[in-house]
Amino acid sequence: MHFFLKLGLNLIKMRNLTLILATLIFVILCTVIAYLLEPDNFESLPNSFYFVMTTFSTVGYGDYSPVTAAGKTFAVIMYLVGIGLLGVVIGKIVDAFTIFRRKREEGKLKYGKDNHIIIVGWSKKTAAAVQELLESDDRVEVVVIDVLEKSPIDLAVDRVHYIQGDPTCEETFEKANISSAKSVVVFSDDNIQDHSLKDAKTLSIAITAERVAPDVHTTVEIMTEKNKTNFSHVNVDEFILSQQTISSLAVRSAMYKGVTKVYSQLMSRQYGEDLYKISKKENWHTYRDAFLDLLQQGATLIADRDKLDINRRLDEKIADDAVLYVVCNSETYQKLTS
Repeated sequence: MHFFLKLGLNLIKMRNLTLILATLIFVILCTVIAYLLEPDNFESLPNSFYFVMTTFSTVGYGDYSPVTAAGKTFAVIMYLVGIGLLGVVIGKIVDAFTIFRRKREEGKLKYGKDNHIIIVGWSKKTAAAVQELLESDDRVEVVVIDVLEKSPIDLAVDRVHYIQGDPTCEETFEKANISSAKSVVVFSDDNIQDHSLKDAKTLSIAITAERVAPDVHTTVEIMTEKNKTNFSHVNVDEFILSQQTISSLAVRSAMYKGVTKVYSQLMSRQYGEDLYKISKKENWHTYRDAFLDLLQQGATLIADRDKLDINRRLDEKIADDAVLYVVCNSETYQKLTS
C-alpha cells in the first residue's frame, strides 16, 4: 500500500511532458509484452493495444483477455500501475483546463489574434460599446482592459477577451496585442470625480498606447475641451467630448423636436438607417457620379472624411484615397460592398 501511495505522489509531482511521455512508453511496452506473452491469443499488436487500453480505462469488454498464468500475472501488474498512471494524466488534463479558465477569467492570458478593437476602462459606457460592436459586425473581436480582479464579461461571449492590468503600463497593452489591433478606444475613468484628473489619466493611457503602437487608430474620451491641448504632443486620432456631446444633443432636442431620433439612428446600428464607410469606385470621378450612383442603389452620400458639404462639391474630383460615408440600411450596405 505504501508503495502505491508513494508511486502516486511521485506521478503527481512529475512535469506534464514527462508524465505524458512516461505514459506513452508504458502503454507501448505493455502492448509489446502482452503480445509476446500470448501471440496466439492476441494475434496482432493492434489487438494487444486494444486490450491494454480497455484494461487501463477499466472498461474491460472481455473480448480479449490473457489465458496463461504469465499473461494474467502481467495483466494484474499492468492494471494496478496503468490505472493510476492514466488517472493522473486525466487529472492533469482537467487541471490544465481549470487553470486556463481561471486565467481567462482573471484576464491573465495574452490575446493572440489581430484586427481587434481594444477598449480601455470598464463602465456602463464600455458595456454598451461592446454590445454595439458585437451587433454591428459579427466578425469583430473586442479586448477590454481594466484592473478588475475578474472579467466583467460573461466568458460565454467568445468574441470578447479580458486583460487585467494597469493601462498606463506598456506590458498591459502588449498582452492585448495592440500592435496588431485595428483601433483603441480610451474611456474616462468614472471612478474619478475631478474632470481634470480624469483627463490626466486618459492622457497617460494615450501616451502609453501611442508609444507602444503609434500606427494604431486611437480615440479618447475627454471631459473638458480646454484639456484637449494637453494631448497636442500625443498622436491621438480622434477625441470625444463627453459633456459637450450630451449638452449639444439636449440643445438640439429642445430646438428641433424629434431630432434625437435622427442622432440615435446615425450613432447606433440598432435602430433604423445607419452610417457606413465605403471606398471610392473606379467609375466615380466626381462626387456627383458617386452621389447619383449611390442614390439609385438606396444610399445617400453625406461626407468625405470630415467634409460634410458634399452637396456643394458635386463637380469636384474625388481623391483616390477618399473615405466616403453614406446613410443606408444594412442590406444596401452589403450590396455596395459585395
